[in-house]
This record gives sequence, C-alpha cells and structure tokens, in this order.
Amino acid sequence: MTDLQTSLIGIGGAIVVGVVAYNKWHEYKVRKNVERAFSSGPDDVLMTPPTAKEALGERQEPTFDTGLSGLETALSGRTEPVFSQEGAAETKSAPPLRELPLDPSIDCIIPLEPEELLRGEKILPMLQSLRHIGNKPVSYIGLAEGMQGSDGEWQVIAHGGIYTKLQAGVQLANRSGALNELEYSELVMRLRQIADSIAAEPDVPDMLQVMQAARTLYQFVSDHDARLSVNVRSKGAPWALTTIITALERQGFDLRPDGNFVMQDGEGGILYFLSTNVTPASENTLLLTLLLDVPCAAPQSGGYAAMVACAKSLCQRLDGTLVDDGGQPLSDAVLEEIGGQVNEFYQEMQAAEIPAGSNRALRLFVR
Repeated sequence: MTDLQTSLIGIGGAIVVGVVAYNKWHEYKVRKNVERAFSSGPDDVLMTPPTAKEALGERQEPTFDTGLSGLETALSGRTEPVFSQEGAAETKSAPPLRELPLDPSIDCIIPLEPEELLRGEKILPMLQSLRHIGNKPVSYIGLAEGMQGSDGEWQVIAHGGIYTKLQAGVQLANRSGALNELEYSELVMRLRQIADSIAAEPDVPDMLQVMQAARTLYQFVSDHDARLSVNVRSKGAPWALTTIITALERQGFDLRPDGNFVMQDGEGGILYFLSTNVTPASENTLLLTLLLDVPCAAPQSGGYAAMVACAKSLCQRLDGTLVDDGGQPLSDAVLEEIGGQVNEFYQEMQAAEIPAGSNRALRLFVR
C-alpha cells in the first residue's frame, strides 16, 4: 500500500468520525429540546410528592394517580391537586369547586408562575386563543391580589382583575374519549407560547401520569354512560303530529329546534327527552320514545319515576301501550325492577364522588 493510499484512508476515517460525532451532538441537542418542550426529564419536580411545608401553603405541585375513589377536593392557596394512593385529593378547604371552571378531579391543572403581576384585560385575549384542545375544554383561573399586596382568592380571570398566579386546566376525558398524547403535547406547546408572552413559567405535569389519569377517568365515563328509554306505541292508526304536539305541550314539554322535546327539571336543567322518531316534515308517527340521560339527571329530581309517569299518561291520552326497545310490553313489575337498578347506578356514582346531575357529571357526560 502506498503512502498516498494510507493518507487517503486516514483522511476518510477522520471524516467518518467527525460526521458520527456531529450527529451524536445534534441528536443530544434535539433530545434536550424535546425534553424541555414536554417537561418529561428525570429532574421533573412534579414527580416529587409535596412536603409538609408545601401542604401549609408553599409551592405544591400536581401529581396523578389511577384511582377514582375520593375524588372530591378543594382549591386553596396554590390549588394543585395531590392524589393519594386511594385517588383522594388532599388540599386545604377553600371556596366550592362549583364556582370555578377548574376541578382537580377531572382536569389536568398546570400552574403558571408569572414574574410580575398580571392584569386581566392584558392576558384575556391571549388566553381566549386556547379554549379547546380537540374536544376537551381548556379553562383558566387566577390568584387575585389581596389587600396590601397579599394573595387573595382564586377567581375566574376577568377585566379589572390583578393576579399573582395563574392556572390553566384541560379536561381529562368526556364521552368522546380520553385526552391523548397528541392533544396533551399540543396543549403544552401552545401554553408555553402563551407563558412566554406574559413572562410566566408553566409547571407541566408528567405526560405518562396525565395519560394514566385520563384513561382511568374515561373508563369510569364509559362504564357509566347510561341512557334509559321507554316507548309509547300506538295501538292502532298513526298519530298526527299536530295531535302529538298538542298532547306534549299539555304534558309540559318544550320543543327544540331539532324537533326533539325536553322536559325541564324546574331548575334550568333537562329532566328527560322525547323523540317522535320521525323528521319534522313528517305528518304522523306510530312511536314516541322517552329518554333519560341517567348520569346527567340528579337522583333527587326523580327523573326515572317522572319519565315513567309521563309515559303512562301519554298512553292514556293517546290510546297507546308502553313497550321496550324490542317492542315488548313493559309491566309495572319490570319498571319497578329497572327503577331499582337506576338507584344502584346512582349509588355507584355517589361513591365515586361524581354524583349524577352534579356539575362534575354534566361536564364529563356532555350531551
């Protein structure tokens, strides 16, 4: 082998080593950028449970567990949820969660630490740009400045407010599905952009923990996604829709633009639905279906009993018969048995601290 060949081999080897080294260095930079973007590095302080000092009001970070028992919690000071082994959120007492759009039991909450006080009118336009990820709502609250510069209470962010801290939250699940990795990644990326524009630092929970919490919550939603129906069928000729509408109005139903009817619960909510099973352009129908969205109807409203009573009244008024979805007659004994199952269902939801008809249930089981 000549000296020239040896030199060329040496130069070629040096070039290969240089290329490999550059690729390794570039890969390292990319990996670090990705770790920062999703805050999933091994030094993530969100993986560390809160200390006793943090429980007294100092910095307290969210972690997620897979349990659903003990979901009730309260917002106070820093209002991040801390889920125990049983899934119970352990925080100090505070204003009712119903008054705020964030619920640590069903939302992934991300604290934002601003470098200076923030005014509502300044940050609201930026926050409005991120209100949904997929079909999951995104909400915000702020810790209002109190007397003489002290911290006040957590509030919905509004014009005129001055806030020392912020929290963003995305709902973990609903009837359509659980929050997924792509949605969470998009949330983190867009939230970081907002945070940069208001000089705030987001504390992002670990993605694996969030995904586990989302899947667990969606499993609960799937297991309790119950709609119960009874049908009133004509014993003879079809009913004219004009006759039906008159009868339903006398029963107290309200007609919706989509052609369906709703029975109000007296408090602004819906007790149960009714469908004529035909298009608004039709002239008659043979079947009316009454539908109870079980997790969305509070037990104290008596939705099931009221729906059955209404169906029986319509049978008498319209000369119909009460049947199930298969067309089989529904006896009083069968209806009573179903009522017992509905009560057991309500007890399960109560035990999971997602009572049927509550604000929490209505958010999860969106219509």
